[in-house]
Formats: sequence, structure tokens, C-alpha cells
Amino acid sequence: MIRTQLALLRREFWEHRSMVVVPFVVAVLITLTALTGQISIDHKDLLDLGIVGATNMPDNARAAALSGIMIALSSSFIFAMWILTIFYTLDSLYAERKDRSILFWRSIPVTDFDTVLSKLLTAILAIPLITFAVIVATHLVFLLNISIWIDIRGGNPWHLIWGAVPLLDNWTATLALLIALPLWLSPFIGWFLFVSAFTKRSPLLTAALPIIMLPLFEKILFGSNVMAETFFERSVKMPLFSGLNNMELLFQEGEGFENFANAKLSLLSLMDFSGFMTNPQLWVGIIVCGLFSAAAVYVRRYRDES
Repeated sequence: MIRTQLALLRREFWEHRSMVVVPFVVAVLITLTALTGQISIDHKDLLDLGIVGATNMPDNARAAALSGIMIALSSSFIFAMWILTIFYTLDSLYAERKDRSILFWRSIPVTDFDTVLSKLLTAILAIPLITFAVIVATHLVFLLNISIWIDIRGGNPWHLIWGAVPLLDNWTATLALLIALPLWLSPFIGWFLFVSAFTKRSPLLTAALPIIMLPLFEKILFGSNVMAETFFERSVKMPLFSGLNNMELLFQEGEGFENFANAKLSLLSLMDFSGFMTNPQLWVGIIVCGLFSAAAVYVRRYRDES
């Protein structure tokens, strides 16, 4: 079973190079943007004063500032990861029927269950892990680039950057978020796999229409917004950040820098792992994902491809 899944996961990498290409492109764009930004500000007269000011900042303030930069960098990857997951799941079972490669895969001893499971694991586990690896590499390249730039300007990069940045805290929190996000959004992933298994054309349109039209019909016919609120809660409000309100202290008007300097920022402390794992909505979503995935297995097994 494990060997079969590993072989099928390798197949997904062969057939869907975008899983690596998309994070890599995002990393290149972020790195080039950072380099361009540094060149554009390198001639400002107050730059050296900024380095001096950063040197005199409290350690907590530097750590929080660097965490903010790393969060900003990671957010682009997280957004790209979800877009990539949507298109991957919609294409994964649809493409093999479109190019008739499903006939080849049915000729080898691999069950429909194993095939669909490999695609589900790719969306929920493999894509987040690839994204995490690229995020870590991008953070290191960005920080190294900043360190060289600071050293050229006469600053101390070890004191300003490497001695202050909470790498382990940021990376652990990022990895937790990357794994938690597809679990929370698993009903959509299961639905996309099901659509990919049965639709004859336009999987994106086929998947999006019910999500858009069902809440609209509910509003027109019954005057309620249960589906719309459910979709919104599932799409936006992931219950992993119970301590997020603590971050608001950093941005209160008139007290921003003082709170920013005094706050002991830890991204992991803002995450409520036990609350997330015991949330009934998480497990209901996983069950829904399982039902849609089982439906995808059934459709793939009995669909007539002739």
C-alpha cells in the first residue's frame, strides 16, 4: 500500500510539474522584487540613519519586524498554493480521461481507490510540503541578501538579522498553517476531485456554478443565507488563530511602536492547535471530503470511456 502510494505520488510529480514550477516562480518574483526594492532605496540619504535606528531597537522589536517581513513573504506562497490546489484537483482526474491515459493506468494493477487517494494526498500533503520547502529557501535567500546589503552599508548583519529573526518559530508556524489549511478546506478539495472525475468539459465552471448558485437560490426561495455563511466560514475563518487578537496590540493607533517593541511575538503562541483539532467543523469537513472522494472513486470505476 505504502509503496503503491509512493509510486503514484511520483507519477503526480511527473504529470503535474506545476506543483514545483508555481512555487519556484513565486520565489523568483519575490526575490527579484526585493532586489529591485533595495536598488531603488539605496540612494536615499536617510538609509544609514535607518540602519543605526534598527541597531538601537529592542530585540523584541527587531524580531517582530522580521517576523512581519517573513509573514508577508509567506502569504504570497499560501495564496499561490491554494490556487494551485484548485487547478490541480480539477485537472487531476479530468486530464487522464481527456488524453485517454486512463486506459493505460487501468491496464496495470492499480485500483481506482489508490489512484484517487494519491491525488487527495498530493493536494492535502505533497503540495503544502513542496510549498514549505520553497518558502524556507526564499526566506534564507532574502535574509542573506539583506545581510549582504547591510554589511556593505557598514551595519552588523548578525546583530540586526540573524541574531534576532525567530526562524524556528516562523517556519514551524508556517508548516502548521500549510498543513492545516488544506484540512480545513478539504470539503472543497473533495468536491473538486469529484467534479474532475465526472465532468466532460469545463471542470472549473462545473465546480464553481453550484458554489455560486446554491446560496443564490436559497436566498431567493427561502430568504436565508445558511449556505453563503457556511461557504464563507469555511473559506475565510479557519479557527487556528485564537490568539490573533494579541497581534492587534502591535497596530493600535498612537501606541504602535511602543507595543511593537514591547510585544513578545511568537506565531506559535497565536495558534490554537487543540481548539482546531477538536473543532467539529473540521471533522465534518473531512467526512464531507471523504464522501466526495468516495464518489470520485465510484465514478472513475464505472464511467464509460469508450
